[in-house]
Amino acid sequence: MTAITAAARDSSVIARRNLLNVLRTPGALVTGLVQPIMFVLLLGFVFGGTLGGDQYRSFLIGGILAQTLTFNASFTAVYLAKDLQLGLIDRFRSLPMSRGAVILGRTTSDLATSVLSVAATMLCGLAIGWRITNGPGAALAALALLLLFAFAVSWIGAVIALTARSVEVAQSLGLVWLFPVTFISGAFVSVDTLPGPLRTIAEWNPVTAVATTARELFGNAAPAGFGVPGGWAADNAVLYSVLCSVGIIAVFAPLAITQYRRISRR
Repeated sequence: MTAITAAARDSSVIARRNLLNVLRTPGALVTGLVQPIMFVLLLGFVFGGTLGGDQYRSFLIGGILAQTLTFNASFTAVYLAKDLQLGLIDRFRSLPMSRGAVILGRTTSDLATSVLSVAATMLCGLAIGWRITNGPGAALAALALLLLFAFAVSWIGAVIALTARSVEVAQSLGLVWLFPVTFISGAFVSVDTLPGPLRTIAEWNPVTAVATTARELFGNAAPAGFGVPGGWAADNAVLYSVLCSVGIIAVFAPLAITQYRRISRR
C-alpha cells in the first residue's frame, strides 16, 4: 500500500468518526444550519428594502453562501481543539497511521457540514424568491467552487486549533479574523461604497471573489444603481476564486501538518 493510499484510508476513518460524532451531538449541526437562514432573513428583509428589494435578496444569496462557508472554519477550529484538549489526538498519534490523516479527516468531514449549510441557504433563498437563472452546468460549477473554498478555509481553522490547543482560545481566535474578512468584502454591499484602503482590501478579498463567482454562475444580477466594481479580480472572479482557494490550501495545509508534527514531538 502506497503512502498516499494509506493516508486516504486513514483520513476516511477519521472523517467517518467525526461524522458519527456530529450525528450523536447535533447541536453544532443545528447552529450551522440556522445561522445562514438567520442572515438571509435579517439582511434580506431588514436591509433589503433600502438596497434593492427583491432583486437585492436574490443578489444577497451569493454573499451569504460565501460568508457561511467562511464561518464554517470555526467548526474545524473548535472541534479539532476539542479533540486536542480531551487527549484524543494523543491516542491517534499512538496508532500506526498517517500523520496528516487526523487533520485531513477533520477538514473532509467538515466539508459535509458545509454541504448542508449550502443546502439550507439555497432552500431559504428559494423561499424568499431567489432563483438560478443560468443553466444547471453553471450552477453545478458554482457549487463546486463554493465547496472548494469551504475546504480551503477549513485548513485555516485547523492551523488555529493546533496553535491554540484549547477550545476557548480556538473559538476566540476563530472569530477574530472571521468578521473583518467577511464584512470588509463585497458579500453584502458594493465595494464602491467603502472608503480608501478598505475598498482595495474588499476588491481583493477572496470572500468577494467567491460571492461574485456564485452570483455570476447562478445568474443573479446586481440591483439597479448597485455599484459594480472593476479591476482584474472582479473581471476574473471565477479564476481568482479558484486561485485563492488553491493558494489557501497550499499555504495552510503544510502549516497545519507541520504544527501537528511539532505537537507530536512534545
